Amino acid sequence: TASFTTTTTTTTMSRSSATKAETLATLSPPESFGIVEQGVYRANLPHPLSFPFLKHLNLKTVLMLSQESPTRVVTQFFEDNQVELVQLGMRVFKPTEASWKPCSEELVKEALETVLCRAAHPLLICGASGVHAVGVVVGCLRKLQGWSLSSIVNEYRSFAGPKTRYVDEQFIELFDIDLVQVPADPERGYLPSWYHVYQQFAEEDRQRFRSASARGEITRDGILSHATLSY
Repeated sequence: TASFTTTTTTTTMSRSSATKAETLATLSPPESFGIVEQGVYRANLPHPLSFPFLKHLNLKTVLMLSQESPTRVVTQFFEDNQVELVQLGMRVFKPTEASWKPCSEELVKEALETVLCRAAHPLLICGASGVHAVGVVVGCLRKLQGWSLSSIVNEYRSFAGPKTRYVDEQFIELFDIDLVQVPADPERGYLPSWYHVYQQFAEEDRQRFRSASARGEITRDGILSHATLSY
């Protein structure tokens, strides 16, 4: 009886330890992981240690921005979990001509158009470092959302840290958001809900600006003299 009790206790403890180990594993996100918006995440290239964590995100799409091909272990993990792997970096990473740009406009354009497709969510944007190409794409998304340049740069630097590159910030500043094809989506079935919220904020700002302009509260430099734009 004592032997059976000891065996049972040992088995229970082993199962408990295994459960705790599995729980700890779920708390191991990829490096440079962050939440961009609801259903949109960012990180560096996934590693097997982070698989349990990623599995809990119930990803539908992974946007791979790096030029490196993922390992077979990584691709197998995505296949086993029915995650669509979109390897943009292997196709349109670099500009076609000699350029200072860290990546091509086509890469950012295609990445953003995928991010804006709600059917692709939950979605993970990842790259070799998780801060350069990923930071550029997220920065251009923020620009599309109407963020100020200072806020965009602050977010970029918070992830990049000592890896910050001026060319990344310059690319974001100069990126033409009109290149991105954003559908009208009158039924609100294509674009994510958080993007509609930013569109609403932007329209409210435009209306305030037009009203202030009609009241003569706009200076020659286009600055509000007696009113401020706020949400």
